[in-house]
Amino acid sequence: MVVVVNPHASRVRDGRLRHVVVAALASRYDVEAVDTDAPGHATGLAGAAARAGADVVVTLGGDGTVNEAANGLAGSGVPLFPLPGGSQNVFAKLLGIPGDLVDAAEHLLRLADAWRPRTVDLGRVNGRAFTFSAGAGLDARVVERVEANPARKARWREWFFMESALVVAARDYLIRPPRLVAQTGLQRVEGIQVLVQNGEQYTFSGSVPVSVCRDIALDDGTLSAAVLRKGTPLAVPTLAARLLSPRLEVTGHRQVTALPGLHDLVVRPADGEPFPLHADGDDLGRVDEARFGVDPGALTVVA
Repeated sequence: MVVVVNPHASRVRDGRLRHVVVAALASRYDVEAVDTDAPGHATGLAGAAARAGADVVVTLGGDGTVNEAANGLAGSGVPLFPLPGGSQNVFAKLLGIPGDLVDAAEHLLRLADAWRPRTVDLGRVNGRAFTFSAGAGLDARVVERVEANPARKARWREWFFMESALVVAARDYLIRPPRLVAQTGLQRVEGIQVLVQNGEQYTFSGSVPVSVCRDIALDDGTLSAAVLRKGTPLAVPTLAARLLSPRLEVTGHRQVTALPGLHDLVVRPADGEPFPLHADGDDLGRVDEARFGVDPGALTVVA
């Protein structure tokens, strides 16, 4: 077992907890723990572990660390297990892994007696794999703001995401927002936000799932997208209510167009200006075009 540790993740900065978890895993597995020291490092560490014959790669960090490791393991057949060391841990929750770090480690210990790896799909955008979601426009602008303030992100966690969403929406997207064009085949939709999902939930608010595209699973070989055409002052509160409702679907909102069952999607700016892009909540910077696709069964996981 190679454990890839992000020492700056919100639940990992306490070195004592990291030591306890790694020591517990070493009671059942032959463990090598390695720390990341720069963005993208987890991709190289995971890929090197697969080439060196590791039986499993475990991440101890947040969704960004999971995303990087998935990029390193894609197509290798070496399973990934994400320990919930970050603020959201969306992919771990989608796999049914306990949200508490110690409980998740105990779950992984039990798996030693019931080792059943399986494959799930990976989405891709501009060559970068993502495990659960990617987005262009408003949500990527929120990610951009959050990633520019790591101290506030670490301290306030999901509350800082919510505050950033309100600030970005009010400042940049209520009056003359940047517009995007999403196209798949002959279908063309213009809007201010394009969200693409590979898994059942877009994110979580604490333990509450936040769903946008509900016709998608990690292993169905497709992606599902939603385009927010306008973000008017009247639309925002009704959209927010649908995001947290177990009954009302976001894609049923009159300002949202659903694009289910996708294998490819291209997003371009309507005005020619580069737009923000993210994958699994990882800021990918400003781009002139986003090309989405799916790699069925590309990632092996154990959960």
